Amino acid sequence: MSPSSGAVPEPANDGDDADSAGAERPIDQDARDLAVVIARAADDKQGSDVLVLQVGDVLGVTEYFVIVSAPNRRLVRALVDEVEEQTRERTGRSPLRTEGVREQQWVLVDYGDVVVHVFLAEIREFYEIERLYNDVPKVAWQPAPAD
Repeated sequence: MSPSSGAVPEPANDGDDADSAGAERPIDQDARDLAVVIARAADDKQGSDVLVLQVGDVLGVTEYFVIVSAPNRRLVRALVDEVEEQTRERTGRSPLRTEGVREQQWVLVDYGDVVVHVFLAEIREFYEIERLYNDVPKVAWQPAPAD
């Protein structure tokens, strides 16, 4: 088409355009599996209110949040240690960075595609982080009950 024809060519769309308005990104199965490993590790160590949220479509910087609470600072630290240990054993991955360990109130463990938030229970209640992401899908992470 010549520029003088007045027609503007449509951009090619191969169906993989994740930035299209309203288009959902494909599920990153490796990230989802990692989030489930982390959630189960937190649950194994007595973390409470474990929640996995698929936040990739609204954040763009990570695919999943794993949110977990602990009733005291000692358990916050124990949960972080357990998550890191089980994740390393099961996937070979270590966090890219960890923040808040010294304070043990809200520890963020960043794996890139999965970000773990380990909260002291009253801090989680105060910030209500789940409320901010109320519209994103929740991921079932519990193992199926044995028959």
